Amino acid sequence: MIGGPAHGFHGTKAALQRDDRIVPGYASNYGAGRPAGWVYLTARLEIAVLAAEMAAGEGAARVYVVEPETDIEDDPNVTDKKFPGNPTRSFRTQALRVLGEVTGFAPTPEPRLTEMRNFAARTRDEGIEPIE
Repeated sequence: MIGGPAHGFHGTKAALQRDDRIVPGYASNYGAGRPAGWVYLTARLEIAVLAAEMAAGEGAARVYVVEPETDIEDDPNVTDKKFPGNPTRSFRTQALRVLGEVTGFAPTPEPRLTEMRNFAARTRDEGIEPIE
């Protein structure tokens, strides 16, 4: 494992069960929505909640406790000169295993959620794609 948590959180709208695997190949929630080459996790619950609320598709925001099945690395989409030190504690890997679902989490405050949705729309409109 390349420096990161043994467990983390993954936000989505997909209904998953314990021991389900999360793997690349599904449409990304960012950019043009091309199939993602990675799956993501974070050590911070509030970041997973935000990701779940921003996820494409219908249904409720869901957050899962996950375990990486392959090496993990810092998520280059949020770790660069602008965000030194990985403040979101976000990582990427090739496979996650669901350990359980988090319930009763606090939603992202509406002003922050709107700000992030606007940011995602602006980057999509500008043709900015996630780093693969």
